[in-house]
Amino acid sequence: MAFLPISRQDLLDRNINEVDFVLISGDAYVDHPSFGAAIISRVLEAHGYTVAILAQPDWKNPDEFKQFGKPKLGFMITSGNIDSMVNHYSVAKKRRSKDYYTPNGEMGKRPDRAAIIYSQMVRRLFSDSPIILGGIESSLRRLAHYDYWDDKVRRTILLDSHADLIIYGMADNSVIEVADALASGIDIKDIIYIRGTVWKTKDINRAYKPIILPSYDEIIEEKVKYAQSYKIQHENIDAIIAKTLVEPYQSWYVVQNQPAFPLTQEEMDFVYSLPYERTYHPKYKELGHIPAIEEVKFSIVSNRGCFGSCAFCALTHHQGRVISTRSQESIIEEAVKITNEPDFKGYIHDVGGPTANFQRTSCDKQIEHGTCKTKECLHPEPCKKLIVDHSQYVILLKKLRALPKVKKVFVRSGIRYDYLMYDKDDSFFNELVEHHVSGQLKVAPEHVSPKVLAKMGKPNHELYDKFVEKFNQLNKKYNKEQYLVPYLMSSHPGSDLNSAIELAEYLHGINYIPEQVQDFYPTPGTVATCMYYTGLDPMTMEEVYIPKSMHEKALQRALIQFNRPQNYHLVKEALEKANRLDLIGYDKKCLIKPRYESVAYNPNIKYKGKK
Repeated sequence: MAFLPISRQDLLDRNINEVDFVLISGDAYVDHPSFGAAIISRVLEAHGYTVAILAQPDWKNPDEFKQFGKPKLGFMITSGNIDSMVNHYSVAKKRRSKDYYTPNGEMGKRPDRAAIIYSQMVRRLFSDSPIILGGIESSLRRLAHYDYWDDKVRRTILLDSHADLIIYGMADNSVIEVADALASGIDIKDIIYIRGTVWKTKDINRAYKPIILPSYDEIIEEKVKYAQSYKIQHENIDAIIAKTLVEPYQSWYVVQNQPAFPLTQEEMDFVYSLPYERTYHPKYKELGHIPAIEEVKFSIVSNRGCFGSCAFCALTHHQGRVISTRSQESIIEEAVKITNEPDFKGYIHDVGGPTANFQRTSCDKQIEHGTCKTKECLHPEPCKKLIVDHSQYVILLKKLRALPKVKKVFVRSGIRYDYLMYDKDDSFFNELVEHHVSGQLKVAPEHVSPKVLAKMGKPNHELYDKFVEKFNQLNKKYNKEQYLVPYLMSSHPGSDLNSAIELAEYLHGINYIPEQVQDFYPTPGTVATCMYYTGLDPMTMEEVYIPKSMHEKALQRALIQFNRPQNYHLVKEALEKANRLDLIGYDKKCLIKPRYESVAYNPNIKYKGKK
């Protein structure tokens, strides 16, 4: 099966005069099921629609947007697999040097706020053509949202882009419903009934039994209104229990329909059975490879959704809390395809999803009644109705290991260690350590301070220590030399200098300094971003300490890597500010030693401290 057309010549070669849809993406064209644009285009194709891919067009050149002509049904626009602002800027708001979704990682092939820029260009060139936004950037900006880069609350992306419709969340089914409606002759302005979509109207009576959110004017005036609005949105992310939401603007009402239902196993199997080429388009061979394919080419998506509900993660807002899984037969079939690829070396790099070991709904109640509105599955304590079961995952991994040509099957996507520890059956833990760790296992304790962990939605740190102990015991049992790589986060809402020092003391005590530290990054759609902007926990309306200044963020980050010479003065300043001079000295508990400097400190000179 060939790649989808990416040029006018491709259309001529296929005897296509007019395509149904032009799909514009901020990513290079990679026809692999880990890329959203590939899934949507292949799903449309499977339902009989013709699609042309316009990948990374020059947004300053109108001719690039005109090359396919006006599509019969409309334009579909995505910024790509990653939010374009996150893709372009670090948490310090510095321009990144690489775009991993572009040939050779070259930066600058997509604009900032790509969905808006592409959509505005299309609207200028094709004023009456339907424009449908999708993907992570549009999904998480579907209603008014705090924007870290502008440091203000921006309007829904629907209004700023001049698009007609947003398909939010996982769009596999919704996009076909929209396509079928357009193909039947329904005007885009009348497609107001499809789940998983956001639309605009001047007549609020068109919305079905909605909850009216605080208006845009209210939330930009009062932060408490923003927090209240976010809480309502957070409580309406489940397809079964969610209500229609309406956000008023001065001249529009923006309507968010109920979320689309999670895919059934049969639907998941169908989506992943489509004839993906599983690599990037040949035109990029002259330009250089696409770095983003490296980690996923020999990986398999087994599930969607996450009930972990980490406060800093947008997965809940985007995919929902209900887990969708593929059948083992579907996964095995994809694995066999992988083993037959000419560059396969015997290693399946990952079998998982947002959280690898979530392979079923957290409880059976969700299937009929949906997820709880005000209770989480794992936090602050595991729900009494939580079902912990890794048995099917163990069977799947054993089947994959037994395939011809397969040397190793790794589990590299996130492991939720608390869920693993709650399992009374150690079969999966044993299998994981004996067969599925590629030298290092990445886990995410994130912090040690109880008050910070509470705001993160993470389990208590004692549970992590028990997990580490058990992991080490199993390594000895199987004679393995394998290591944990804990992800740690600085400057999360709730973290003050004392909390950061508490984490530094813990790391000093276990003699571990992480190579990388993630400074909290406020991105749209997360509970933590709402806290960051408002200073309130939207679930309780309690005030939360927020480390906002770049300098305080630098102090907290430096404390996690307290032994690095370039961090010495920041660590010293943090300890002095927190009145923790007991940690400066020669005692074993001390983080840093005193320095006796007769000249100004030069970070480029290696200083030999007093012994």
